[in-house]
Amino acid sequence: MQIYKDMEIGTAKVTTEEMDGIKHYLVDFVSPDQRYTVSNFKKDSESALQEILSKGKTPIVVGGTGLYINSLIYGIDYPEMEFDLDYRNSLMEKAKTDEGLKELYEEALKIDEEATKNISSTDKKRIVRILEIYKETGKTKTEQEIESRKNGINYDFRKFVITWDREKLYERINLRVDIMLKQGLIDEVKAWLEKYKNCPTAFQAIGYKEVVEYLYGKISYDEMVEKIKQETRHYAKRQLTWFRKNNDYIWLNGEDGNEKNVNIILEDWRK
Repeated sequence: MQIYKDMEIGTAKVTTEEMDGIKHYLVDFVSPDQRYTVSNFKKDSESALQEILSKGKTPIVVGGTGLYINSLIYGIDYPEMEFDLDYRNSLMEKAKTDEGLKELYEEALKIDEEATKNISSTDKKRIVRILEIYKETGKTKTEQEIESRKNGINYDFRKFVITWDREKLYERINLRVDIMLKQGLIDEVKAWLEKYKNCPTAFQAIGYKEVVEYLYGKISYDEMVEKIKQETRHYAKRQLTWFRKNNDYIWLNGEDGNEKNVNIILEDWRK
């Protein structure tokens, strides 16, 4: 979500000070009302990588969205598809109930067992994605990935995941939400709603959709705060589930501090 303009606080977008003179790519360059797909990301990322490599530098790809990362480093091409929004909305509506989400998960499991077993049974977005891809292309997500991977891998890379003790991770998430609200998240969303009228992807960002519900009087302030914290915790859990099922990651303990983890990364890179 950090690709989108005017979404600074809710995405914890890197500040100029935090950049510390290092050029950052693919941040704050897409209007929230524009459609931006994994195919767009792959194309833009490859362009950025080539620019960095041409300078004799080592690119560092940072993010938590496994599908996007895999598309880049494994050379997976997802076809440009105009998804049926009515179909997507019907799936998301069904996924609002536990029973409906369970049915969608079981349906995805029948269609594409390999892709489905690698995600959480409560991961609405990825379950819907599996069903959408099959409906639009007649091929499963796994079939498309296998086909694309025949092209080979273009990069020498290492993959690292930073993890925390669960309780401490959740404490940090809760604190992060409190800080965002103090920094003016609600005002940011108000300004955003006035400027952009139709943002189907950006509207689904955690923190934004809950504030929108609050501003429209659907939930109270306290419900909004708790919902943002809960949704963020659930997202973190889904991320960890994704990474654990892809066993080529090197795990780093966030509590060990930056210096120790940087040394681990550098030692591994020299092998």
